[in-house]
Amino acid sequence: MERMVDVAPGVRLWVEDRGAAGAPPLLMIMGAQASGLGWPDELIDTLGTHHHVIRYDHRDTGRSTWRFDEQPYPLTRLAEDAVTVLDRLGVARAHVVGMSLGGMLAQLLVADHPDRLLSATLIGTAALSTIPYVSPDGTRTPPEELPGVAPHLLELWSRPAEDQGPEAELERRVEHWQALGGDQLPFDAAYARALERKIIEHTGHHATSTAHARADTSGMDRTEPLARTDVPTLVISAPAEPVAPPPHAHHLAQTIHGARLVEIPGMGHALPPQIHAPLAEAILEHTAKG
Repeated sequence: MERMVDVAPGVRLWVEDRGAAGAPPLLMIMGAQASGLGWPDELIDTLGTHHHVIRYDHRDTGRSTWRFDEQPYPLTRLAEDAVTVLDRLGVARAHVVGMSLGGMLAQLLVADHPDRLLSATLIGTAALSTIPYVSPDGTRTPPEELPGVAPHLLELWSRPAEDQGPEAELERRVEHWQALGGDQLPFDAAYARALERKIIEHTGHHATSTAHARADTSGMDRTEPLARTDVPTLVISAPAEPVAPPPHAHHLAQTIHGARLVEIPGMGHALPPQIHAPLAEAILEHTAKG
């Protein structure tokens, strides 16, 4: 079922819930500038065999309200939006899966709203913690000294955002997915193009939001509550990850009390068909225990 829910004065979010209504709720939180349709239907349907799956468009993405210039907000507000989505759907507690910025938002939920979570799964994201990373040989590395975004992605992101029409924008997005996917799995351009064409049709236009890149990033550190949380947490390790490259996933698992780590072979910062089955298996195994 699709619906629009109010999360703030003048701000409405597009929300879709699928799967058995009586099954345990599973909230999917996508990354920056990304519509909820960034979670592929095939993955959602597999998760929906065991869960009541909820995905939504952040504000300033997809069919949700776009008005950052008139009503700016900090990134932490997006985590509160996620809680409000649960409230509007009458969900008291849910399993949560977050990717990229969505993984940071999920950490905020773990830290600030543990009573609303059954479990958390974090994908392609960095720790909201100042705890140093401890390598297998015992070397301690401050988080700010861990590897950053891959140079080829930084170059892609530095290009001026020029509107050259919907087809040019579509091809730009396909190029972006290829860069995000890493170099360990074959890239399926036709699949990425079909996904992005669907997202553009869903949104109603081909503009790319920059709101989340411009939002205030202060107040994100959650070192202490993450270190003592009781929320069962799974961290997905992606060996070809170019946004939060290794060892970020291992560092993230070290910063969250009791977190488990599962590696998805070949995975980068994308959700191509090759990883749907192993990723769904890892998520479902985790939620079954949560």
